Amino acid sequence: MKQLIAILSWVLAATTTLILTLATYTHLSQITKPSLRPKIAYDQSENITSRSILPEVLGAFTYSIKTDDAIPEIIKKYLNQYQSPLLPYADYIVTVSRDHYLDPRLIIAIAQQESNLCKKIPDDSHNCWGWGIHSQGTLKFPGYKQAIDAVIAGLANNYLRKGLSTPEEIMGIYTPLSDGSWAKGVQQFLDEMN
Repeated sequence: MKQLIAILSWVLAATTTLILTLATYTHLSQITKPSLRPKIAYDQSENITSRSILPEVLGAFTYSIKTDDAIPEIIKKYLNQYQSPLLPYADYIVTVSRDHYLDPRLIIAIAQQESNLCKKIPDDSHNCWGWGIHSQGTLKFPGYKQAIDAVIAGLANNYLRKGLSTPEEIMGIYTPLSDGSWAKGVQQFLDEMN
């Protein structure tokens, strides 16, 4: 009888120890370790300047980068390279896209895939994105600004806000009959602008 009580006591003690150990481990694994790195907060539009040697000495260099300037310049260069009629609207595309929390390069990549950057569009449509072009008709816009507004708002509301953000995800609704080449093309053009 004493042996049975000793064995049961040991099993109970071992089980209790195991449960407490697992509970402690689980609790400790959920605690995030504070970072010892200093946090640097900066405004996205603020200039960042660096001087390699102070005071300025022969051979020293200075540079300045404005963080918001890269995307508009990439888009302008890309549109200029392909001599797109959208070039005068590059800044407008960036502004409207950012207002809708949309990467402006996506709009350009889709225009490249759909119309060779507006070089192959239905007459007087200003529709470089294939937006509303189907067997039942062609959606036309009075100008490029109206087309840009409609397409960006449509992409933001009908795709991005529903969690569709990659070319593959967008393709399923934007051009459901595609065999995957649409998404590959859009992704290729996005990669060219990175």
